[in-house]
Amino acid sequence: MAGLAALALFAFASSACVRAQAGASLPANAVTANSPAENDKVLLVLPFDNRTGQPSLEWVREAAAEILSMRFASAGFQPTSRADRVYALDHLGLPQGFQPSRASSIKLAQTLDADSIVVGNYTTDGKSLTAEASLVDVPNLRMLPAVTATGEMRDMMGVFSSLAWKLTRQIDPAFTGSEETFIAAGRSLRVDAFEQYIRGITESDQAERQRHLEQAVKLSPAFSPAWMALGREDYNQDQYTEAAQAFARVDPNSADGLEAQFYRGLSLLFSGDYTQAQQAFADVARVLPLGQVINNEGVAVSRQGKDGTSLFIQAAAADPSAADYHFNLAVSLQRHGNTPGAISEMTQCLKLRPSDSEAQSLLAAWKAPVGSAAGADANAEPLERIVRTFDETAFKQAAAMMDQVDAGRLAALPPSGRAHALCAQARGYLDRGLLLEAERLYQAAVAADAKSATAHAGLAEVRQYSGNANAARNEAQQSLHLRPTVDAYIVLARLDLAAGSFDAANADVDNALKLDPASRAAQDLRSLIQLRAKQK
Repeated sequence: MAGLAALALFAFASSACVRAQAGASLPANAVTANSPAENDKVLLVLPFDNRTGQPSLEWVREAAAEILSMRFASAGFQPTSRADRVYALDHLGLPQGFQPSRASSIKLAQTLDADSIVVGNYTTDGKSLTAEASLVDVPNLRMLPAVTATGEMRDMMGVFSSLAWKLTRQIDPAFTGSEETFIAAGRSLRVDAFEQYIRGITESDQAERQRHLEQAVKLSPAFSPAWMALGREDYNQDQYTEAAQAFARVDPNSADGLEAQFYRGLSLLFSGDYTQAQQAFADVARVLPLGQVINNEGVAVSRQGKDGTSLFIQAAAADPSAADYHFNLAVSLQRHGNTPGAISEMTQCLKLRPSDSEAQSLLAAWKAPVGSAAGADANAEPLERIVRTFDETAFKQAAAMMDQVDAGRLAALPPSGRAHALCAQARGYLDRGLLLEAERLYQAAVAADAKSATAHAGLAEVRQYSGNANAARNEAQQSLHLRPTVDAYIVLARLDLAAGSFDAANADVDNALKLDPASRAAQDLRSLIQLRAKQK
């Protein structure tokens, strides 16, 4: 894409520095802590074959693909999106519900430039669900041995999460993430909410899509993908106020975060809230200063009666081949009295788009003598043009560049500094309940510095949330052996409380409060211990 090289230089000088100083986290599928080989793996997960004989469970076909794709992304791979898969099927002239053969699966994977395909099926005896999947190695045209997972129907998320872990171990035998963490990653999401989400993104009828998605966010208000899908539906129906509200509920640090904020900005623009629109675009530009984002920020500034010229200059510099950026810069320059500059920019706009009738009329008016009939049109007030679509390719390319910047910055740090940076990012994921991402980064921190007490304490917390009490206790004790930390003592206190050992739990909390008397987590845990002791 034109202007991407300039963007990279700008990103190196600004956004990377901002994120490094502010401790901003990468999207949930960031590649900072992963090996190059791991991140090069592009996976295509196809909808599973419904072998239950029950049409009411047909929605599980897409659910399986979505769950596996989410887990693969959290584990550091690059699963293709459902939108990409649907596009590829359409490109090949195949319907969305098509159940491909091995040959057509490989053709589909080659169209998407995928390294591996996941194909599978599911069955049920009415109470339990069994899922089976196989991994197809596309470059070598071979299929790896099938893996299976079984569980209760109500634990469908856990069944497919377990399957994802087994497939991950096939893709990367050196992968060290635990199966318990994979399963725990989906534990907070209600199955009925996920069903409504899947029905919402697969329904052909718009009203039905809207109904299902509204039900999904009602059942699981923290489920970002459902809010993203609902925001798109509202936006496509010109319900801009509702769209802005939905996009605002998308986790800004998720894979959809930047796109959601971009469309939130557009929704606010179209609903007339220019101040908030300006802020939304500015938030995106601080991370990825693409021309389309900066241009729209400039439009929001101009619609408030302010001077957006500097932003239009940045947009045109980021992508000099975009005619609309030169048009907007020309209009802004003319509005603020710089007619020669406006004429120059509008001339450039017409070089890029000779058939632009509005640009032709404005240029003629600006060049005409003052007082002439043509010159009278120079007082017209044209509106700057808004970029209305999210260029996902440009965002992905720019994000990859930013990830490389962050990876280079990490690699340049000493082991202890690298572990500290990884732990800070992992803590952000853990605080948002993203266990797989947190586990991956804490493990990378331990690999960088095995003596990092913070990394072991973080892993202890991940293991505790995943339900592996023995592993959690071992990691917490290892952390304390290296250096006493509040987090490690709190993990031990929670484990002792769960085991009914109130005296031990109180001692753990005492030790945590000695290190940090103001620790809110320790204080709350002490109150809980006292309450449980009275109840007993």
